[in-house]
Amino acid sequence: MIKFVMCLTRHPNMTREQFQDYWKNNHGPFFMKNAEAMRAKKYVQSLTVDTPLNEGLRNSRGMLPEYDGVAEVWFESEAELIAAMSSPEGQKLSAALLEDEKIFIDHSKSSAFIVKEHEL
Repeated sequence: MIKFVMCLTRHPNMTREQFQDYWKNNHGPFFMKNAEAMRAKKYVQSLTVDTPLNEGLRNSRGMLPEYDGVAEVWFESEAELIAAMSSPEGQKLSAALLEDEKIFIDHSKSSAFIVKEHEL
């Protein structure tokens, strides 16, 4: 099992509340409607909480500001992800998802990568 992780920064024209509302109520359902075609096994949205704890964590470690949220999508394997993204339907859905993301995500300040979990 592999996981696609995307650390998200909201579009500059949105508040965090607007970003999270759109992500939960528009983009999330759109993705889930197409999850089977994308061969996704699981999709989780982690929404950043507005709390002074974030500033404390950032300051105590000299870190960058927190992201507005983290998306995680599980796939059976890299081959499954590649197959899904390579199919005509997958390419069409990927393009549609990207267009929707442009509404609420600042891609220039976000990050995406593939990971394998190592549970302790």
